[in-house]
Amino acid sequence: MKEKIDITDYTNLIARALPRGILLNTNGDKFNSMVIGWGHLGTLWSRPTFHVYVRQGRYTKGQIDKTGEFTISVPMGMPDSRISRVCGWQSGYQIDKVEEAGLELEEAEVIHTPGIKQYPLTIECRVLYSQDQDLERIPEDIRKRMYPQDVDGTYPMANRDCHTMYVGEIVDAYLIRE
Repeated sequence: MKEKIDITDYTNLIARALPRGILLNTNGDKFNSMVIGWGHLGTLWSRPTFHVYVRQGRYTKGQIDKTGEFTISVPMGMPDSRISRVCGWQSGYQIDKVEEAGLELEEAEVIHTPGIKQYPLTIECRVLYSQDQDLERIPEDIRKRMYPQDVDGTYPMANRDCHTMYVGEIVDAYLIRE
């Protein structure tokens, strides 16, 4: 069962959860989920939006580019450590994260990318806009720390790959209830 919500009522919960890790879900060739710690909830072009940032070499990037949609899954408490470990450190190129992390998927209402029952606050988004970062325009101290050029591009945290920003229009939001 899903309980429709006004996403603005959950802004503080999302802002507190984001630095601890929430899930960005895609469903192109297969369902995939990735832990993210950067994002923005807001309004752009008079539409409710959620902005996400995905590194160039990630499996997730190809999935979003293929489908033009994603879901965001937010835990109502602390993130599940098993889910965080698998979805934060493993690549969708090599594993099935549904199986490895024990994810329980919940069919989406408007788009084709499911939510995750263990992280019940669900935001469905369609991509309105995307843009690659220009590393030269990022302050040097941030660029050196977040994009070190001497680190392998497959490393899950700071690596040399820049991000693509995706602006997703929020098309639905709800809590997954048992």
